[in-house]
Amino acid sequence: MQRVVTLYRSTVGKKVLMALSGIVLFGFVLVHMIGNLKILQGMNDEGVYAMDAYGAFLRDIGYPLVPHEGVLWLTRLVLLAAIGIHIWAAVQLSSRSRAARSVGYKKVDDQSFSFASRTMRWGGIILALFIVYHILHFTTGQAHPDFEHGAVFRNYVIAFQNPLVFGVYLLAQAALCFHLYHGVWSVFQTLGANHPRYNHLRRPFAVGYALVVFVGFMIPPVLVLTGAISL
Repeated sequence: MQRVVTLYRSTVGKKVLMALSGIVLFGFVLVHMIGNLKILQGMNDEGVYAMDAYGAFLRDIGYPLVPHEGVLWLTRLVLLAAIGIHIWAAVQLSSRSRAARSVGYKKVDDQSFSFASRTMRWGGIILALFIVYHILHFTTGQAHPDFEHGAVFRNYVIAFQNPLVFGVYLLAQAALCFHLYHGVWSVFQTLGANHPRYNHLRRPFAVGYALVVFVGFMIPPVLVLTGAISL
């Protein structure tokens, strides 16, 4: 137990917590993106939008063994815990980094500090604010004047017909793209996944993952805004 506490308090321990919580969030982001792409399927043979059917499936997972939306809310709690741990670890590491600096940096080494790395802090703040907005917009409906519970397709289309909402979403996805790029690359480093045979693949993988997520999230809003998808 003492070793666990010592690791928890150390810089390495905080980096590990940040990496593990990041992996949980990376997985969620990918699944969420795939779910959003259900909008491209339109209606199924029963006259139900595929996106609405997917939303109903998520709400009914495990029912009646577990309460309606039970698994969905458990997943949300796990995600909120992962986000909390991720933010807490980031703040702690940033605080330690500032305290360790005896003088300010005069020169930035581009190899060690990429653009994505230098924008991680602001990107994290943007994403934290966006998560709150996203919950109020598509989960609880307070930020969506025409919100209708269970009407996922309708809520989505009405939302992204508004250029302002599209702009907010685009900004958040750009921040997410940079965050994922740096985060995915850092996970390998933090968890010790180092080997000369595949080290050169880490950065291309991080770039590819970030771009796939960005494009996957932006395709549906673009199609709605341009009128290719409508009610």
